[in-house]
Amino acid sequence: MVEECKLVKYGRITSQGIDYLWPLHIAYKEAIGEDAPGDKYREALIQAMNAEQIRFYGAWDGETLVGCCSVMIGFSTFNYRPSGVFEDFFILPEYRHRGIARELVRCAFQESGVGSMMVGCADCDQAMYEAIGFTTRLGNLMAYDG
Repeated sequence: MVEECKLVKYGRITSQGIDYLWPLHIAYKEAIGEDAPGDKYREALIQAMNAEQIRFYGAWDGETLVGCCSVMIGFSTFNYRPSGVFEDFFILPEYRHRGIARELVRCAFQESGVGSMMVGCADCDQAMYEAIGFTTRLGNLMAYDG
């Protein structure tokens, strides 16, 4: 049986909350097999957050940030509205399977004001993203990095 986590609060994380976000962001990078980002990347992230280039949302259990995600906002002709790219999604292992992921996605979608959110994921993560609400297929998302 999945234990619901009713005491968790959800909301936006601004750059003033970087000290809470940064350890979770490092854990996310490690979980996906990437190197931990250093101080120059922390500063770049703060600048991007302040410039509204990226918005972070979190799940809080009291004073502990237990989950996070980001939404990068643009415009899409999919529905001719603002659209978001969903990234940086991580829930602490001890908080998984409690419905937090689904609520965090809902919070990010509602608070960001987008009409749709897209996520690029590895094949092994597809079922998880479908389970938390990403069910509309838009082909294959690919990246070009020059």
